[in-house]
Amino acid sequence: MKRIAILGSTGSIGTQTLNVVRRHPDDFAVEVLCAGNNADLLIKQALEFDPNTVVIANKMLYPQVQEALKATDIKVFAGEESICNVMEMSSIDIVVAAIVGFAGLRPTLRAIEHGKTIALANKETMVVAGEIVTRTAFQHHCPILPVDSEHSAIFQCLEPGVDIDKILLTASGGPFFGKTREQLQNVSLDQALNHPNWKMGRKVTIDSATLMNKGLEVIEASWLFGVEVDKIEVWVHPQSVVHSMVQYADGSIKAQIGTATMETPIQYALTYPARIESHLPRFSFLDHPQLTFHRPDTTTFRCLDLAYDAIQKGGNMPCIMNAANEVAVQRFIEGRLQFLEIADFVEGAMSQSQFITQPTLNDLFDTDKEVRRRCAAQ
Repeated sequence: MKRIAILGSTGSIGTQTLNVVRRHPDDFAVEVLCAGNNADLLIKQALEFDPNTVVIANKMLYPQVQEALKATDIKVFAGEESICNVMEMSSIDIVVAAIVGFAGLRPTLRAIEHGKTIALANKETMVVAGEIVTRTAFQHHCPILPVDSEHSAIFQCLEPGVDIDKILLTASGGPFFGKTREQLQNVSLDQALNHPNWKMGRKVTIDSATLMNKGLEVIEASWLFGVEVDKIEVWVHPQSVVHSMVQYADGSIKAQIGTATMETPIQYALTYPARIESHLPRFSFLDHPQLTFHRPDTTTFRCLDLAYDAIQKGGNMPCIMNAANEVAVQRFIEGRLQFLEIADFVEGAMSQSQFITQPTLNDLFDTDKEVRRRCAAQ
């Protein structure tokens, strides 16, 4: 039985991870649950799964969680530093890293430093500090198993020891596939959150709509699989059936195909290298008689090219881009920024921030803080 810690247990990936645990109680036990602000759901999860420890990042919510769980043996902590500290627990076998955004970097690194297997759903960890994360994982013999459907697909298609020609990273295109800039002038939040295929959190759904999510995945794939970015192509595939592909030197292409659910890649990361029974609906080509692929429209959806620019420049530029994007998305959610202004906002931060060629981890934290401070003043 694998003992699991879930960073971000109340979010989309966290709740779907618990769905997998529910279906396989003999294979998994929940050791740690960590959440940001959703105390009510965290309490409900803790009472159902009886973990050793829960952590609520928002310290103001600690009394509520402690009071609700005082009749149990569950240990209750609060604060972001506590999330990092519990990653040192020897009883944890695998950490599902599903905290959204830059906030997931520090606890994920702490888990890696203590030799935990990482089921990685937080792509920003690799975007911001891919070189440091991969080097640290190598030093501590720590496997990083991808949870994102696209990266899980690539992982499943790779042949050990065989050089690849290119990675073909698929994108759904989001809710605005085929739209022009003129048609997107007055996009509402509800429209941006109306993804045709996937049910995700608000931040990643908006990133999908701008294609920034795919840009982040390009950077993540480069680090996860040790592939130069010019060997990673993005293809828009509106049906979300082919989750990604790998092409080899002989021209052969391997694709991973399945229904649009995150529970399949989550389960595979938790059980790797084994595959266990899943009761999810089976995919049938008869239900999908037409599969189409398109080049991304980077004139309308400029964030994808910004991500390619960031990884090609390297250094702390992906960190700058990520911080600015997180601020821009939040402003769009709050109605303080138009949809098409997100790319302009990010590009402005990338051109105005101090570039560091070989940043240390502290440099990256400082960069993130400085970019957010400058963006907040705009």
